[in-house]
Amino acid sequence: MAKTVKKFETEVQQLLDLVIHSLYSNKEIFLRELISNASDAIDKIKFESHSNMELLEGNADWKIKLHADKEAGTLTITDNGIGMSMDEVADNIGTIAKSGTKNFVAALKEQNLTDNPELIGQFGVGFYASFMVADKVVLTTRRAGDKQYGCRWESTGDGSYSIEECEKETRGTEIVLHLKDEMKEFLDEWKIRSIVKKYSDYVQYPVVMDITRSEPVKDAEGKVIEGGGTIDTTTEETLNSMKAIWTRPKSEITEEEYEEFYKHISHDYDKPLSTIHYSAEGVSEFKAIVYIPSHKPFDMFLRDHKKGVHLYVKRVYITDNCEALLPDYLRFIKGVVDSSDLPLNVSREILQEDVQIKRIQKSLVGKVLSTLAEMKEKNIEDYLKFYAEFGPVLKEGIHFDYANKEKLQDLLLFESSKTEKGKLVSLKEYVERMPEGQKEIYFITGMSRESVENSPYMEALRKKDYEVLYMTDPVDEWVVQAVHEYQEKHLKAIDRGDLELDTEEEKKEKEAKKEEAQKEFGGVIEYIQETLKDRVKEVRLSSRLTESACCLVADEMGLNANMEKILKAMNQEVPEGKRILELNPEHQIMQVMTAMFEKDKNNPKLADYSELLFDQALLTEGSPIKDPLRFTKLVSELMVTSGK
Repeated sequence: MAKTVKKFETEVQQLLDLVIHSLYSNKEIFLRELISNASDAIDKIKFESHSNMELLEGNADWKIKLHADKEAGTLTITDNGIGMSMDEVADNIGTIAKSGTKNFVAALKEQNLTDNPELIGQFGVGFYASFMVADKVVLTTRRAGDKQYGCRWESTGDGSYSIEECEKETRGTEIVLHLKDEMKEFLDEWKIRSIVKKYSDYVQYPVVMDITRSEPVKDAEGKVIEGGGTIDTTTEETLNSMKAIWTRPKSEITEEEYEEFYKHISHDYDKPLSTIHYSAEGVSEFKAIVYIPSHKPFDMFLRDHKKGVHLYVKRVYITDNCEALLPDYLRFIKGVVDSSDLPLNVSREILQEDVQIKRIQKSLVGKVLSTLAEMKEKNIEDYLKFYAEFGPVLKEGIHFDYANKEKLQDLLLFESSKTEKGKLVSLKEYVERMPEGQKEIYFITGMSRESVENSPYMEALRKKDYEVLYMTDPVDEWVVQAVHEYQEKHLKAIDRGDLELDTEEEKKEKEAKKEEAQKEFGGVIEYIQETLKDRVKEVRLSSRLTESACCLVADEMGLNANMEKILKAMNQEVPEGKRILELNPEHQIMQVMTAMFEKDKNNPKLADYSELLFDQALLTEGSPIKDPLRFTKLVSELMVTSGK
């Protein structure tokens, strides 16, 4: 058959231009695609040879060979796979986006065969990635079992191709890329090695290349001959490891191998805290090895931080930053997920939005959280190490992952008024040791243990001997917005809203005292309210103070001082709002101010004392006061007066 020149089918030039210029974001992917196609071809002949051994033609030494010729400017990729006939070349290569592999899989499904080889080429456009780097591509192929005819296909990517019969001694396919001048870097040994290592390291067949090295001439005993010059020696080296550790049974993998693989993918030279190796079968099939690191990476809170799970499809590398595999609050997880049935877009670079990826994420998240729960239950020391490093990140999930909120709640730990500094308690432990009369889970947010422990808000709780959770991570403010209750116990902030700590009898007794106090101090309370009307929402008697004179309280759903500080630190606008000034009716200052008020309602000292109370409340919660100079002046005057 003479050489025939044909036009590509479909809207050729537009599609070819798309593949060459737009489809792939990284030009080095061309080699991944060609190696993947070669791997598919070997898979096919291995499968078909089960029923017809003659197809092997005496050659079952599977390999994919690369050859870089710098003088000719060509890169050649050869395989001993199934090869193609003339009709298959015209059908599969002559038509863009028509995949022989896809048809092969469809045919197997029609025959209801179960032992299908895992094939990665599903779209038929990967071959055309060659034209990103080559201005001419020559493909020579012969189908296994057809020793009479081979086929040569050639194109410069201009919308047409030539095809002709030719002789080819061995089965399989050879692709010669005539590289563009600006793409000659792909002939360098180091470049080829790096691409194979990155994308095709775990392809199950050896990717080999002849490597030539100059060595000094040696004598028969192996000693270097002085002045003997050098001699070039060429050896065939395998560029990929083929060691996809995740495909092996757990029983065959040693701890050292798990650690070595972790260091390889994470670039972390410390041991991981925990290793999770499992296979998912059924609706969603994938294999995974993921690790919980022993310490957080330096860039974990940076905006451009990359997640650590590498995605493979049929052992071929896709990406090291698959955001769809794990939610952001598990971004510290390192590892590999290899799916056998994950749909990709035509470039294999970007995952399609598909229910399958959501299933993988659900399974993966569930496995990580159950592993953490087991660690917390059976190895608390390891869990505390994990929580010290990743607790604040894990807490982010409470706000965003509603489906797993209950599991995440059980993983939370906090310091409390009943723990020593640095010791932590879970919500479950808190509830288990609640006294009989306690109805709610009490907590306080703040910047440090010291600030919340010495807060006036703690006074009534301390008197009742009720435990209070100290929430001192900035993220805790968002955690409590999502966790409203635990085991039917409402979470109550002790610096917001009304605080009801008493039994019915105690409540009646306190109400009676409060009514008396209101009658006694009503006038001065109204005066303070009027004086501070621009700064406070309300002035009222407090049921939470036993020692301090005053405190500022937010509404039940309002912003407290800690949240305001966090928002300001984030350069966020803080909504304008006034809080409630609570006064301790048992504090002596109330009698002093009442006596002054009854004696002379126009006494200017009353206004000064009102401002001092407000500033005092700000200082005790750690907030700045408006006029520090005036505050110090008033305090100094008060000291002088009381000292006379």
